Amino acid sequence: MLSQNQVKHITALGIKKYREEYLQFIAEGHKLVTELINSDFTVAGIYASAEWLVANLPMIRQKNIPVFETLPREMERISALATASPVLAVVDIPGLTPAPPGVNPATGLILALDDIRDPGNLGTIIRIADWFGIGTVLCSESCVDQYNPKVVQATMGSIARVRVTRCSLPETLSTLDGYPVYGAFLEGESIYDQPLTGQGVIVIGNESRGISQELEPFISRKISIPSYGNSLSGKAESLNASVATAIICAEFRRKGINN
Repeated sequence: MLSQNQVKHITALGIKKYREEYLQFIAEGHKLVTELINSDFTVAGIYASAEWLVANLPMIRQKNIPVFETLPREMERISALATASPVLAVVDIPGLTPAPPGVNPATGLILALDDIRDPGNLGTIIRIADWFGIGTVLCSESCVDQYNPKVVQATMGSIARVRVTRCSLPETLSTLDGYPVYGAFLEGESIYDQPLTGQGVIVIGNESRGISQELEPFISRKISIPSYGNSLSGKAESLNASVATAIICAEFRRKGINN
């Protein structure tokens, strides 16, 4: 049975200031928890049903993780989901560092996210980065917290494989002389007509306002996804940020993977 202090601590991690104070976050669900257990993250504790613990005991013992058998009604108290899963993990945040030193686009593509506010979008973009083999995602300081439970859940485990770092994007981009910095704009050149490389930075802007004026001087090439909507009946004004990111990454990989 969980103590009141355990319940209080876990539920507090749903709030950003407590995640930063305790340097921990929560993750729920078999796939997500398993991915984190088998990653470089340190899992501080697992709270799960007796059935889940028995089924996964060899993996837990191998990692020497503290476990706490948790009743269904207790899982409902500590869960951030509408329907509690049979397992929740408390995971250590590996340090709230500023810009990663030595960001090097020569190693491949990097995603830079400017003021992404929707947790579902950020989590999905991290998952997209994982799918397309992009190992680094830079988040502006105004982006939603990458350890927000909704973000973590939306990554579907990709947060265990993609390095996500908060930083000052202007300061970071200013150090990347000689590498292309692509920015997604409504008025940019069609991505389908552009020669794309397998190296550089792709900047994705805010869901409603796009890329901020502060970052425009660092953009070397403005790209866009053309719309094919029927102008007589109207067309969508823009694409969802994560959908646009997926299309852009797919085109970069199609054209630039061998460059």
